[in-house]
Amino acid sequence: MSKAILYDSTLCIGCKACEGACAERWGFPYNDQVAAEENISAHKLTAIETHGERYSRRLCMHCAEPACASVCPVGAIQKTGLGPVVYDPEKCIGCRYCLQACAFQVPSYEWNKRLPRMRKCDMCFERQSRGEVTACAASCPTGATKCGDREDLVAEARHRIANKPGDYYGKIYGLEEVGGTSVLYLSAVPFEQIGLRVNVPRQSLPDLTWRVLELVPDVVSTGSVLLGGIWWITNRRAEVARAERERK
Repeated sequence: MSKAILYDSTLCIGCKACEGACAERWGFPYNDQVAAEENISAHKLTAIETHGERYSRRLCMHCAEPACASVCPVGAIQKTGLGPVVYDPEKCIGCRYCLQACAFQVPSYEWNKRLPRMRKCDMCFERQSRGEVTACAASCPTGATKCGDREDLVAEARHRIANKPGDYYGKIYGLEEVGGTSVLYLSAVPFEQIGLRVNVPRQSLPDLTWRVLELVPDVVSTGSVLLGGIWWITNRRAEVARAERERK
């Protein structure tokens, strides 16, 4: 079964134990200054965000059909059968197409290093390959982050909503977004109120890009579909550049 993470915003207390565990797993520095950063970056692969009295969490969504992998010309990014989307820095040529393709603005680039690489969460692929849960799930004191089989976590999320409908917004984020993701969210309020992007398509992004690009000769009859697909690869450059400037 494919592995996944379920993050329940209603249980999160903002302790940032997941951030510290992630930093330790990657060998990144983690101090008060890093803890105060509420955005993911090349040295912080998960981040707790504050939205009024509520918290949310940012990390790679590990899409079922990741756009980042589909645009990588050298196969440096791969979707594994286990669930995580992993990255091989030895193959990376630094084209940064993955930054432009990601609907969630996750991949970060080490702009200040002489030999930069892309950085993102790999959902603790090595730990999960050994039968262990992710470092963030293991460190969470409230159960706000849980790791397990995706089907089981979807069932648990539905059970929580059904048992306490007054405590939850009645949807699971990640169930259908961009064709489905391996990171799922529960929230007490609509997802945009905890910083999640709700303007992403339900269809997987590779379907919107490579399939329509094959139809270029029929552009007259498929123009609207073509433009919709190419938008995710080309027209996001300004958005990505702006986001990267904010991360520096």
